[in-house]
Amino acid sequence: MDMDAYIRNLLVTNPLREPTLRAATEALDLPPDSRGLDAGCGVGLQSLLLAEAVWPAGHVTALDTSPELIERGRQIVGQSEQSELISFEQGDASALPFEDDAFDWAWSADCVGYAPVEPVPLLAELARVVQPGGTVALIAWTSERILPGHPRLEARLGATAPGLAPFVHGQEPERHFMRALGWFRELGLEERRARVFVGDAHAPLDEDVRKALVALFEMRWPGAESELEEEDREEFERLCRPGSPGFIVDHPDYHAFFTCSMFWGTVGGGQ
Repeated sequence: MDMDAYIRNLLVTNPLREPTLRAATEALDLPPDSRGLDAGCGVGLQSLLLAEAVWPAGHVTALDTSPELIERGRQIVGQSEQSELISFEQGDASALPFEDDAFDWAWSADCVGYAPVEPVPLLAELARVVQPGGTVALIAWTSERILPGHPRLEARLGATAPGLAPFVHGQEPERHFMRALGWFRELGLEERRARVFVGDAHAPLDEDVRKALVALFEMRWPGAESELEEEDREEFERLCRPGSPGFIVDHPDYHAFFTCSMFWGTVGGGQ
């Protein structure tokens, strides 16, 4: 992985995602003096939102396996008002370097349960470090409609290997992210809930949102054209390539939306 390019894409696409993820953190109604874990924190963009939610007396521990992401996260967070509420640690979500019941809550965005890895042990590890009565939440990007007026092409792109990512063909339905409530049930978490959060963008686009959409188009279907028939491939090249005169984001009536799905539950044993 080109880590510099990955970090750049995280930052450039953030204007699309931040309002949606902010709404999700607000929906959790985290206590303002609570201590929580952001597992798979990346460069700390969601850690900042979580810190806002527990302002002024809470704390967020931001954990990632990548030292490059952690270093960049420290730089980003260090420039914010929430810097004192966030600390970074390197570690693996499958073997968290924390004692049992260390946190009031745990959160993971586009990480635990989203990669094609057995999700239940990862969720169990999050629940292990949350005290009884605390919250465990998973959230991830789950769908998009970014080719308005071209549902056939978008459906065909969605059926390609890149379009299915991060899921894989042949994955057991029970291990698909949209079945996460079953994982919570399997582990005995209580008060299990699910909610979809919708983000959108429409013309006229401000420059930051346009840049975010350009980055999204460059990332979303890498190599998908090789799986398309010639007619669809030509339409894909015309509509989805930022350098094309027909790039759909530049249409004067452009509108797109995407969804993030959050699943959360309560660790049993609370009063």
